[in-house]
Amino acid sequence: PYPEGPILLNPGSFQICNFSSLSIFPPSAVHVDSPPTIPTLTTSYAHGTSSKSLLFSTVGGSLQASAERFPDREAVVFLQEGVRKTFSQLQQDVEQAAAGLLALGLKRGDRLGMWGPNTYEWVLFQFASAKAGIILVSVNPAYQVQELEFALRKVGHLSWHVILLLFNKMDTASPGSVKSARLPDLHTVIVTDSRQPGMYHLEDVMQAGSSQHIQQLEELQKKLSFDDPINIQFTSGTTGNPKGATLSHHNIVNNAYLIGMRLGYDWRSQVRVCLPVPLYHCFGSVGGGIVMATHGITLVSPSTGYDGRANLAAIESERCTFVYGTPTMYIDMLGQPDLAKFDLSSVEGGIMAGSPCPPEIVKKVISTMGIKELVIAYGTTENSPVTFCGFPTDNLERKSETVGCITSHLEVKVVDPGSGQLMPLGISGELMIRGYCVMLEYWGDVAKTDECITKDRWYKTGDIASLDKYGFCRIEGRIKDMIIRGGENIYPAEIEQFLHTHPKVQEAQVIGIKDERMGEEVCACLKLKAGQDCSAEDIKAYCKGKIAHFKIPRYVTFVEGYPLTVSGKIQKNKLREQTEKFLGL
Repeated sequence: PYPEGPILLNPGSFQICNFSSLSIFPPSAVHVDSPPTIPTLTTSYAHGTSSKSLLFSTVGGSLQASAERFPDREAVVFLQEGVRKTFSQLQQDVEQAAAGLLALGLKRGDRLGMWGPNTYEWVLFQFASAKAGIILVSVNPAYQVQELEFALRKVGHLSWHVILLLFNKMDTASPGSVKSARLPDLHTVIVTDSRQPGMYHLEDVMQAGSSQHIQQLEELQKKLSFDDPINIQFTSGTTGNPKGATLSHHNIVNNAYLIGMRLGYDWRSQVRVCLPVPLYHCFGSVGGGIVMATHGITLVSPSTGYDGRANLAAIESERCTFVYGTPTMYIDMLGQPDLAKFDLSSVEGGIMAGSPCPPEIVKKVISTMGIKELVIAYGTTENSPVTFCGFPTDNLERKSETVGCITSHLEVKVVDPGSGQLMPLGISGELMIRGYCVMLEYWGDVAKTDECITKDRWYKTGDIASLDKYGFCRIEGRIKDMIIRGGENIYPAEIEQFLHTHPKVQEAQVIGIKDERMGEEVCACLKLKAGQDCSAEDIKAYCKGKIAHFKIPRYVTFVEGYPLTVSGKIQKNKLREQTEKFLGL
């Protein structure tokens, strides 16, 4: 409105002051409703500003709003189960299941564990528990008995859904009054397939709610707060026992809403997302389930467990417009021998996240699969999860070399890991995040919470990163993954990205191997493309003269695969153990 700058008049002297040379935004603000075009940052602190307000709704309220707006639109499609539900049908099932949970005696604040693969029941109880004010506990279905028992004991008094592996360890009683010496707080078990003694079946829950419980559910909606904890997500626990990141309605509803806004879900018509990532993980439950509720998109689940070929078939048959996946999942899809036979023309964009995304893989997905509006998203479970995300229209360099731009309503800074001092712009340090997305706590673990969240609510990511003047971020690796070779700090991600440029390499993982003289040595664990042959000497020769001598791997091993979590993340600690054993170190 003031192209020449605002004018202030001094009534006494009638002097005119022209402020046209001043920036509208302070040097820390990055306006992120659209890709930033003005370089505003002068130091490694940024605030993602937006004209869009945060939401104040609950998880249940978000789904209800979409059901009222898009009653006949498909909400979820589970191809392997043959299940299709419109928003109206999903909302009806959710209310029935929530009333059933109340009828079984569960109440606001209780914990309901979810332990199972990607099925309709997972999404159903994700929203039913939230509707009833019950905290959903998402648990890795790959957990073995000891890990599962740890998770159950950690969150205390709860009901547990799909818990067959522990069945033989229980002294069964009537449904709802399970007694177990090893799990004294466990009282209710619900199964979804075959009936078991002492356990409720899903059908029992769906039929348990009476009109009285429906009324109770309606009254409960007036009491729920968007700041209530509603989801406990267990972290991978690769360096110790898993920790229960506790997230509120406010955390996950707003993260999902702003992810969707960044991708343009507010203006695109009939968004259909192929969702192969596990629902127990934030990528699936928030980026999938809660985004579905806040934006009215359709989720398509190709299979209960990961199947790269099923993903491609689902994209083709369901005309999916977006696809989500970890780098490993995309590599697997690219590696399908009959990839060219699938019609992927409906796909407009996608998200790659969950672990470091090699630039060469990003470029191949865009060029080979035709996913032109692919973006990289970065975050942590403790941040609900996304804190940085690209824009669909970013150029190829930004798409492949950065993890995107700071998202709306968040603050970020890069500090010296030792002193905590702010780093100069463009210089690497530890990435820290503050804002609506930071978890409430690690459930029942004050000490671990205090280790990662400062008194002024900055979350320490443990990642080494740098910012540019537009608010885009480059991740250089985990502090804990950093290799210290003879005093030199080496970040595996940098070497991995270089090795992906080798024409015979399909996937590369770099780890530190113990060494008596140097402390650690660099080891590259490579997965070759089908039908290719290569030697360690070939790899070292390829590196010579292209990367610093101390970054050239001393050891090169060739593998068929990597130890993975079910969310597709490489377990580098296990890979290191396996490799050291293989090398006889």
